Amino acid sequence: MERCRTKPAREKPSGSKLLGRAAQRNEAILQSKARMLDQVATRLRRYLDEARHTVVFTGAGMSTESGIPDFRSPGGIWTKYRPIDFGEFMASREARREAWRRRFGAGEVLDTARPNGGHLAIAELVRRGLIATVITQNIDGLHQASGVPEEKVIELHGNTTYAACLACEKRYELSDMRARFEATGEAPECACGGFIKTATISFGQAMPARAVRRAETATLTCDLFVVLGSSLVVYPAAAFPAVAKKQGARLVIVNRDSTDLDELADLVLHAEIGPTLEAALRP
Repeated sequence: MERCRTKPAREKPSGSKLLGRAAQRNEAILQSKARMLDQVATRLRRYLDEARHTVVFTGAGMSTESGIPDFRSPGGIWTKYRPIDFGEFMASREARREAWRRRFGAGEVLDTARPNGGHLAIAELVRRGLIATVITQNIDGLHQASGVPEEKVIELHGNTTYAACLACEKRYELSDMRARFEATGEAPECACGGFIKTATISFGQAMPARAVRRAETATLTCDLFVVLGSSLVVYPAAAFPAVAKKQGARLVIVNRDSTDLDELADLVLHAEIGPTLEAALRP
């Protein structure tokens, strides 16, 4: 007669063992990501070395690593305020006052932001002659602050670190505009009678023709086009990568999320920009 035998109960792993296994898995994941980053950085560096004329195109993701929120993301200014259209700015005294209130209200973030590792890596690559032109959708001036010469930066959406008269184009420093605004509560005006506005491009305002022409020329003549931190959804700027690719240039996209042009690119990495470029700088 056979006797039933019960299987010995499996010993449940202790909490320390479970934590140990989780740590091992996390370590393996980190090592895998590090290997992938090194592989992509090596290819990017090879592309940079082989190119004769490289264009870098930067979007909001470039500046989020400096603590500046993407305007469209949670916490961004467009989640708090309705954008002021350019026509409204020109027609309404109150809209002009509100535009200046918002600029100075956002000053703590914009005015204290500093170039991050990605900015500094781009500046170093420019210094080495591996990047010819930087086209940016950003308005924070951090490329210039990182050491990229002014003449090598093309700002498609303007610059919020200074102001200009919309009539005569005279430049004004923000510190002077703040003093005038706080003293009178009125939006500043130029001696010529024109309205003074931060040197950014608002909704409904024409893109800066000279900047667009320079960007088009750089795009058509490059043989490597590198997108950094742009979702490529804001047109006409987002069309430049596809134009470069059509002209025969290699296309590289480094962005946190996927883009509509990922399938067109020769190299894609969904990662932070700073560590990627810093890895590409390493010998």
